[in-house]
Amino acid sequence: MYKLDLPIDQKEAAAIERRRNLELERQSRIFNAKVRTVGIDQQALNEQVKIRKNQEQQERERDEAFANDMVRTDKIAELLQRRQEQDIRNLNKALVDFRDVHQQPESRREWDLNDPDAKLKDKPARVSDDDPRCGLASLQRFDGEDLNDEARKNLMQEQMREWTRKQAQEKKLAQKRQEEADRIYDLHRREMDQRACDLAKAEEECRRAINEATRDYNKALDDEQKEKKRLSNEEELDNNFTEIANLINGDMLTENPDVASSAFGPHRVITDRWKGMSPEQIEEIRRIQELQRQEKKQLMEEEEQRNKEWDKQRLADARVATLMEREQERMRKALEKEQAESNARLSADQKAHMEYMDKEVYTNPPTASYFQQFNTSSR
Repeated sequence: MYKLDLPIDQKEAAAIERRRNLELERQSRIFNAKVRTVGIDQQALNEQVKIRKNQEQQERERDEAFANDMVRTDKIAELLQRRQEQDIRNLNKALVDFRDVHQQPESRREWDLNDPDAKLKDKPARVSDDDPRCGLASLQRFDGEDLNDEARKNLMQEQMREWTRKQAQEKKLAQKRQEEADRIYDLHRREMDQRACDLAKAEEECRRAINEATRDYNKALDDEQKEKKRLSNEEELDNNFTEIANLINGDMLTENPDVASSAFGPHRVITDRWKGMSPEQIEEIRRIQELQRQEKKQLMEEEEQRNKEWDKQRLADARVATLMEREQERMRKALEKEQAESNARLSADQKAHMEYMDKEVYTNPPTASYFQQFNTSSR
């Protein structure tokens, strides 16, 4: 008889149990798709890193462009503020000069009452015994007597009418000057507003050009430089027109030219009395200006001729580019046609190969028991 109650070897049982547990742990690691590591796509990761670097570079360039745009806008605003402050200072200076010239205390109507030297300027009560102002008793006039009352009143009325007429003329002249100054300031303000609108429009166009693409960045910078040059030319022209208007409407040209001669020589004049240039000098300046206009006209014609040549060259380049594009389109269509034919041939070959594999090679399809033998062990 066989002896069935043999003692169990504890070491062997422990070793079997340990191997069984290790096998279960190995199967849990291998059959778990989340834990098992097959590999990584290094090329895709490198491409992602490259794309990320390009995005960061584009963001840095965009931030720099916005920063430069903000600096340019701040400079323009500072320039406009300085121009406004300078205009205010000029108006205040002109007002002070007008008061110094036309509103002296001596020209006031009440100056004879407020003159501190009135007693010194007045005649004495008598100058001698033969003074015709004295009467038969050789007495001076008593207080309260006014023998020339009628003449004095007529003189005061005439003086009052003269003062009123002068004040009306001065008021009318001051009003005309103020209206002219307001008109010039209004024109200047409208021009500055128009310039601000143009600047805002240029900034908007610049922002749209920055957001388009990196390939248009250099072109946007070139347009901005051209816009700056145009604004600088307009500002210089505006300054020239403003200076000419100030010289024409200023008080300097209305002074007497006879008192402008200087004692230091015939070629020097007193600046605050000088009325203007002589007709000969003006004629010489006009002649030089006519020469400059002719030169400028010639330069503009040359510039126009160069622009026409550049336009012809651009049209020729455009025609060549169109022909090249048409040639590339024909080549692309030919390549597409050839590729389609090749794909058709490959499709037919693949179809024939699949029919051969299905009908000639794979004649014994596997059963369910064939697939059940997989993934039963980690070895």
